[in-house]
Amino acid sequence: MTLEETYFYAEGGGQPADRGTVAGIDVVDVQKRDGVTVHTLAEEPDIGAGDTVEGSVDESFRTYSMRAHTASHVIYGAGRKLLDSHGYGGFDIGEDSIRMDFATSASDDDLNPLTFQRMANEVVWDGLSVDWYGMGIERARDDDRIVFNLGDDVDTTDTVRIVEVGDWDISACGGTHVRNTAEIGPIKVLGVSNPGADLVRVEYAVGPAAINRQIDETRNATRAAKTLDTSVDDLARRAEQLLEEKQSLQAELDELGEELLDARLAALAEDTQTRDGDEWLVGTVNAVGPNTVADRIGELGDDTADVVVLVGTDGSTFIVVGTGGETDANAVIDDVTGEFGGGGGGRPTLAQGGGLDANPDSVVEYLRRD
Repeated sequence: MTLEETYFYAEGGGQPADRGTVAGIDVVDVQKRDGVTVHTLAEEPDIGAGDTVEGSVDESFRTYSMRAHTASHVIYGAGRKLLDSHGYGGFDIGEDSIRMDFATSASDDDLNPLTFQRMANEVVWDGLSVDWYGMGIERARDDDRIVFNLGDDVDTTDTVRIVEVGDWDISACGGTHVRNTAEIGPIKVLGVSNPGADLVRVEYAVGPAAINRQIDETRNATRAAKTLDTSVDDLARRAEQLLEEKQSLQAELDELGEELLDARLAALAEDTQTRDGDEWLVGTVNAVGPNTVADRIGELGDDTADVVVLVGTDGSTFIVVGTGGETDANAVIDDVTGEFGGGGGGRPTLAQGGGLDANPDSVVEYLRRD
């Protein structure tokens, strides 16, 4: 449906279409087609050409879009100051969050979400004036300060609408905006990421969504602090302390596992067997994982055995094979997985398999067969 005059904003530039009703029927979409605003209604209206109809724009959703869109200028202004080189990479308003993309070679590791959040909320607090006015497109293009956010419409117009947020940001933009940054309300930056080559994405929320995200973070931090018997202020320090303790315990566990493995290898060395001219050492191991076993077998010298096969469990039964003779480690893996399922592989001198459908003793018994 097209109207002679409409207040409905058509989807564009990353801003969603307005919601509301026309002739009492819900508007489900509004698009610009060949310069004409087309309204899609939930059902066919009982009206004809020349009829007068009443349209009602959803004020709550329009206000949200205005605040979210103006916040994009605030976020972009922060990016101007934080990024050495940048361009406009895209923008989209979602139900609960908004994204702003910068075309830049910077990495998300170079940017702190809290820095964006602090700078953006300072602009909100300062209450900068938001103004818009028309400008000839060629003059606008010649102004290096002006960023274009107009999509394909920029190719079909002689003048553009300039939106200026104090001395913070200036852009050619056709969206809806509040008159003062104080009207945006709180901004919560949810994250900074690299969604693709030469793009940095800042995701944020405004208004109640921002407040709810902050409440959730505070609630979770409080719960974590209580669990760790510390305060929220000391939570980071306590987490670092626990990580250091975990790493220390893991190092001790790895060392004990290696000692246990060496003792097991020494015991198995007393019961080797000869097959096809090679000396085989075959047995089970406990309390160590396949990677630890593989690392230790890889360090063994030729004096241990020509073929070393150790079988254990780490969620499921695994096997590690190391060779120094004519036997191919992958051939042993293929033989065992062919009998007991699972899979694996590696180098001719060191390979491992997992997911075997048998207990370690059964696999060892199979390998010790004549």
